[in-house]
Amino acid sequence: MHHPGPPRFTTVGEPVELAPRNPDPDATFRWTLTDAPEESSATLSDDPVVHLDSDVPGVYVAELDAPDGTHRVAVRVFPDPRQPARFSITADEVEQNAEGSDDEAEAGASNFDIDALESASVIGPFNDFTMGADRVERDGDEWGVDVRLPPGDHDAIFAFDDEFDPYATAEVTIEGAGRPNIRLDGRVEGDEIVVEATARPAPDGREPAVEFYFDDRDDLAESAVEIDGDHVVVGREDLPALSRVHAVAVSEEPSPEEDGETIERASIADTLEIRASGEAVDFSNPADAPEWLDDATMYQIFVREFAGETVETTFTEIERRVPYIESLGVDVVWFTPVCESPTRHGYHITDFFDTASDLGTREEFESLVDMLHEAGIAVIFDLVINHTSRDHPAFQLHRAGVADYEDYYERVPAEQDASGIDWAGDDAPGMYFNWARIPNLNYDSLDVRAWMLDVIDEWADVVDGFRCDVAWGVPHGFWKEVRERVKAESDDFLLLDETVPRDVQFRENEFDYHYDTDLYDTLRDIGTGDAPASALFDALVEADHHGFPDEAVHMRYVENHDETRYATECEEGTLRPAAAATFTLPGVPMIYYGQERGVPEQRGTMHWHDGDADLTDFHRRLVALRNEHPALRSNDVSKASVEVESGDADSVVAYRRVGEDESLLVVLNFDSSPATVSLEADCETEDLLSEVDVAADSIAETADTCVEVADVVVLRE
Repeated sequence: MHHPGPPRFTTVGEPVELAPRNPDPDATFRWTLTDAPEESSATLSDDPVVHLDSDVPGVYVAELDAPDGTHRVAVRVFPDPRQPARFSITADEVEQNAEGSDDEAEAGASNFDIDALESASVIGPFNDFTMGADRVERDGDEWGVDVRLPPGDHDAIFAFDDEFDPYATAEVTIEGAGRPNIRLDGRVEGDEIVVEATARPAPDGREPAVEFYFDDRDDLAESAVEIDGDHVVVGREDLPALSRVHAVAVSEEPSPEEDGETIERASIADTLEIRASGEAVDFSNPADAPEWLDDATMYQIFVREFAGETVETTFTEIERRVPYIESLGVDVVWFTPVCESPTRHGYHITDFFDTASDLGTREEFESLVDMLHEAGIAVIFDLVINHTSRDHPAFQLHRAGVADYEDYYERVPAEQDASGIDWAGDDAPGMYFNWARIPNLNYDSLDVRAWMLDVIDEWADVVDGFRCDVAWGVPHGFWKEVRERVKAESDDFLLLDETVPRDVQFRENEFDYHYDTDLYDTLRDIGTGDAPASALFDALVEADHHGFPDEAVHMRYVENHDETRYATECEEGTLRPAAAATFTLPGVPMIYYGQERGVPEQRGTMHWHDGDADLTDFHRRLVALRNEHPALRSNDVSKASVEVESGDADSVVAYRRVGEDESLLVVLNFDSSPATVSLEADCETEDLLSEVDVAADSIAETADTCVEVADVVVLRE
């Protein structure tokens, strides 16, 4: 079926990509805009993949003529929430950034001549990190660019002379409410089906109303539906085999640009599927992650460094080390890319349909997967479909002017190119950052969409999920199609998006769980002494500001293959409490290989004979503790009141984790010296993590419990 999928939701200024699903590149597809607000002058192109660039709020309806019939999709457009803003940086800040860097390559930038710097490319989420899209010239001692940004905190990188040597970062905060969120639930009441929406305001927002939308793919008649505020009612006799109800929460927030006026602020959509068969009616929320993910722990392996210092890593060598992975107690292993690539990291792919020759055969990879499955461990495959290596035959043919590959890759004007390469032809390939070796695929091409769907089909039957590299570079409509495609085969198939910083849009019927970049950044700031330990709570609240619903699942981590090792960058004694935070807060904790063995390099060789045994034991105990105590896997977390009697008060934070049958108190100490902490709670003094009594003498008359905290203690109340 070529239907483009569910209703779509966006804002003015954010175009929506619409495309036929399961496309036949040789077929004819034609789009028509059949309905739009009266004031709109928006149009659609004649291409098979179109971008609706709405100019006024309201509901638009696009119609697709396809070989299997005519399909309609509604697009609800809300007002543009962005406000005028400016990113700027001064010459002094550029020099301070270079001199203050702990990174050897960045510190080398302190040798540059500040007076010789003229232009800079400004990149960030606001322009999809596209070099050359916003290039600015020096104005006195400042570089600046005017942009429009939604409420929240925003960063931009100034890359001078289109390079990162030197570079500097600017920050801007836009005042205003965050996004509301919404949850749909269904029930049977006599002869009626009732769908109820629970709309929740943003932490600083107003109470939202609810808007419902229905799916053109279903046979649910509009006349059979009654909408009453936050409820939808349908007669049982009018219910088809499958009905999908979509809803958004919409709040009226004060307009930042016009006094006394308001602006609509909308949530992402939630969807409820209603399946009717005979007398049975089942309800499900297809955006939700599999239930077992709430209890899971992940382990990431940077493949080519895992076997050790004298052995080349292969699938067979990893298989021989599965007992170690099993001993950690983890439930999921994520392998960095295993497809053919000229790089050690594997993200520059030259063949999507086979394994890398240096790692082993397809059969050997499947043997490794089978052994992990026998150990009760699921396997996540690193899916890289935003780009290919520039040495991929498809890109070579594209740049060599072979007509069949003309539209396989993005093209940008030559004057926007920041690579310094004399590309064949009159233009340049699209890319992010300065990634000149990995050109972006063009998802406006039906050939590319069909090709990447074949890649997904190739591996979905082999593994248990995908970690999707540069997920933010692939259109939302494509990810929605991918989700429905893999979930149709297995509800338990996992989808993790690499979106940095995290973006709530990828929760809308796209991905099961998401990088928690807010907690990651905050733990780094705590570890370097740039923030107190209590900042941890600010990071947790950010999910609500972004508009994530309570049911969203977040991956908690302290390091990965793209980041400097935590213990290398941060102060002594901070790794253990940081890792403990990821295991004792809601979400899916992840260990990056070597984190538990004391590997100091970002992508260093795994330490086997010379690894840190105590640190490994600490991580094993964290995994076991989380598995043994459901309270640590619940969503209930609240700040606990403590008094630091001795030690650094700014380095200590405590919180309560409550489950159905227990309440636990977690105390973290990010200082290298122990802290004596009085708790205003009646707790047992045996630390559940170390199984050691940590009771200490207190000088506070009101303290119920006093304990000594070296790095982390977990106490039963």
